[in-house]
Parts: sequence; C-alpha cells; structure tokens
Amino acid sequence: MNYADRLDAAVAACGNPCLVGLDPHLELLPEEFAVARDTRAPRAERAAAVEAFLCEVVALCAGVVPAVKPQSAFFERLGADGARAWEHVVAAARAAGLLVIGDVKRGDIASTSRAYAQAFLEDAGDARCDAITVNPYLGADSIEPLLEVCARADAGLYVLVRTSNPGSGLFQEHGEPPLAHVVAREVERWGAELRGACGLSSIGAVVGATHSAELATLRALMPHTPLLIPGYGAQGAGALEAVPGFLAGGRGALVNSSRGILYAWRSPEHAGKPWRDASRDAIDAMVREFREALAPA
Repeated sequence: MNYADRLDAAVAACGNPCLVGLDPHLELLPEEFAVARDTRAPRAERAAAVEAFLCEVVALCAGVVPAVKPQSAFFERLGADGARAWEHVVAAARAAGLLVIGDVKRGDIASTSRAYAQAFLEDAGDARCDAITVNPYLGADSIEPLLEVCARADAGLYVLVRTSNPGSGLFQEHGEPPLAHVVAREVERWGAELRGACGLSSIGAVVGATHSAELATLRALMPHTPLLIPGYGAQGAGALEAVPGFLAGGRGALVNSSRGILYAWRSPEHAGKPWRDASRDAIDAMVREFREALAPA
C-alpha cells in the first residue's frame, strides 16, 4: 500500500489528524532524564535517556494519533549514539503501529538526494521512515531521485512550501507569483504519478498554520497533496487556523504539535501533573480540539 493510502487509513482509524513531533530539546526533558543534558556524562548515556523518554511518548501516542515526527537534529547532536537512539525510537514507533515522518529536511544534488532517500526510506530495515521532509531549493533534479525511491519503497515526501518560522517570507513570499506558489504547483505535479486509491498523492507539502490566510490558496493549488501543518500550539496557531488546509471530511492533512505535547508539564495549564499525565492530557485535548474544529457544520 502506498504512503498516501496508509496515511488516509491511519487518520480514519484514529479519527483525528494529530501528529506528535518528537523533538527532544535536552534542556526541557523531565528531571528523570536530566543526564541527557549533562555534557560531562558519556554520550551513550545521554542518548539512552533521550531514547527512553521518547519511547515513553511513543507509548502515549500509540492508538491515539496516527503519526509521529522525530526531528533528526536533536539526535545528531549526540553523534553515533544519537543515531542509534533515532533508529530505536523509529523502530518503536513503527512497532506501535504509528506512521513515522522523519523530519530531516534534506535537499542536495541528485546523487546525494538519492542516498538520503535510500538511507531513511529504503535501507534502514525496521528503522525506516514512512515519509521524510525535504527541501526543494536545488530544483527538480534534486527531487526526482526522491520520487523514484518513494515509488519503489511505497514511501512519502513532505516538500517545504510555506514554513511556519517568522523569517520564512524572505524567500517564500518573493516574486509574482510568490515562490511558495511556484513550489506548490510543482509539488502537485511531482505527485501526480504517486496518487493512491484514496485520491491523494504520496508527495505532500509543509504549509504552516501560522499563515492561515494562505492555507486555502495553497490547498487550492495542491488539491491532491497531503499537507503537513506545523505552527499549532507553541508557535501560536490554533485548530481553526489549520482548518483551511483540509479537504472535505477532514481529510488530507496532519497537524503537528511538538513542545506543546512533550513538555506540557511545564505549562501553567498542566502545572503540578507528572509529565506523563500532562502529555497524555495534552494529546487528548488536541484530539478533541481538532475533532470539534473539523466536525460537519
């Protein structure tokens, strides 16, 4: 089954489009994992603490949300031990029945892009991702090898189109039409050969909820493209800001929350709760919010 069909089925099974980002900010981890931020500790011990924390988060997510999104940079800072932790976390998520979107944002010349795709989507065994995020700045020839691997491995991509960071407009809003719109049209075209039975493509796009006014326009440019929507929660957007990115019936998008879930215990709303209870309650609250926002009028 291709990625688009697996995604559509997973969202339908869970009844929500929530995506939990696995971003292990070392300085924010609960105290029982504090060794992860101790630069005097052996790197293997620090990576093991990150892995233990995230595997517990994965257990909280299993059967509740359709997917998780580990961010590779936080693992890479711990070197080879971090890479092993990444593989263990990805394997644990897959074993728990979750889709895994590797947030790696790779983008390079054709031969290098092919190697990135093979590394994350094809050659990693139980630690392979279902999809990865990619940067299209180098042009179509950097994306084509990724498409080939996706077709072969039944995997997916999320191409950066309109990101949620404050400075994104410097390039993404440039020109007429804006560069983000040019990329969006290409994403829709790139995905034409990888559409599943659900009608969506395995080639998706990243479009931030912090640009809610543009979501409807970009959705219209990419009617067969699944969206990955960051910006919800800690970055300031709510469920209603993300709604324009969805297709009819609440289909076609995942909405990410990372810090708002993993570190919910630090927020006033969850003050005094054990971190597991706070994260569980934050996941449940996000699920409820999106079910209400996407419910038929």
